[in-house]
Amino acid sequence: MLPAIAHLKCTLESYYPISAAAWHDYQQCLTSKQLNKGEVLYAQGEIASHFAFIHKGLIRAYVTDLEGNEYNKNFFCEGRFPGAMTSLIKSEASFLALEALEDCDIIEINFSQFRAALFNNPELMTFHIHYLEKHWLLEKETKEISYLQFEAKQRYLQFLEDYQVMLPRLAQYHIASYLGITPTQLSRIKKDLKN
Repeated sequence: MLPAIAHLKCTLESYYPISAAAWHDYQQCLTSKQLNKGEVLYAQGEIASHFAFIHKGLIRAYVTDLEGNEYNKNFFCEGRFPGAMTSLIKSEASFLALEALEDCDIIEINFSQFRAALFNNPELMTFHIHYLEKHWLLEKETKEISYLQFEAKQRYLQFLEDYQVMLPRLAQYHIASYLGITPTQLSRIKKDLKN
């Protein structure tokens, strides 16, 4: 088994154990792919047909406004599944773009084949429920509450906790964009925290 495929299988089973038959069904959806740093995996305005699993590398999900300003929504590293999920589910143009922040080894997952496999296999459905609960409900809710309740300094402290593994790999302007502040404001917050 290739290292990326073995990594994917191990990741799936960290959410819920799956049988050889379920794994076989899942494998039918997969294609290996490499991305270069700076390459856009899925573009804003495109109707998505795939999402990805990251074996190696770092990807950001971001939005660009009409003036060309970019706003980071999320960062994904090894073991995560980036994608333009609203676009996939609704078959509409994506408001998000996904870009490689490092050279990446990924596995693309065909969404329509994945959905068919989910509905035909209770083990894959259970895996998916566990994944969604952890990442799309619990993590997302915490982030949304922090944006409503906390000032930039508290949001930055929460970011340090949530993204500790990725922190050395992220440019300061990407972190500032994620927090909804300018790089200058982030510098001031970091300086304050050192004092």
